[in-house]
Amino acid sequence: MSKFPTSDLLNSLPASERDYLQDYLRQSAETMVAFSKHEACADMMAGIALTITSALEKDGKLLVAGNGGSAADAQHIAGEFTARLMYDRRPLAAIALTTDTSGLTAIGNDYGFDHVFSRQVLALGRKGDVFLGITTSGRSPNIVQALKAARSQNITTVVFTGDNCVELPDADFVLRVPSGWTPLIQQMHIAAAHIVCALVERALCPQTPDA
Repeated sequence: MSKFPTSDLLNSLPASERDYLQDYLRQSAETMVAFSKHEACADMMAGIALTITSALEKDGKLLVAGNGGSAADAQHIAGEFTARLMYDRRPLAAIALTTDTSGLTAIGNDYGFDHVFSRQVLALGRKGDVFLGITTSGRSPNIVQALKAARSQNITTVVFTGDNCVELPDADFVLRVPSGWTPLIQQMHIAAAHIVCALVERALCPQTPDA
């Protein structure tokens, strides 16, 4: 049990910290509203979901990569596909390219950090797969190299980025969150990933009424 009465927790912070907390929540809510009303984002999520659904129907797979917080997001997204999101169903093929420390360090040591994902795409990716690169700036060198590798393998390419992306990455689908602040971009990336995964789940593993 907390040693503070819950009604006093906010007031225990200095005024500047209370203002920060409330301002963050306000900006987060405003970004979500803007994201929900952005027709281009909705169209992009629909297209991404349809593309991943088609790939998985044909025994393809989803490859996901990102750096830092986006690396954690890549693992989160792959986990939603291989485990479950909204309900029990069969596992769906997805691999996070951020988890193999031996492979990552070997590639980084021998070829440079810019190639830690591209080498894995070339090794694991096949025509008909989908590669999702997550980069809030839109210019992470190892994601750019992975996109090039994916295109060379006829793998459909998807990028999650934000409004601070000066030049859009060369990809088949680019989901651009209407925010330039990394924490809020990352929040919307996970919201988008949940939506996409749920749409794929519903298409490939529809729930049937209990007999």
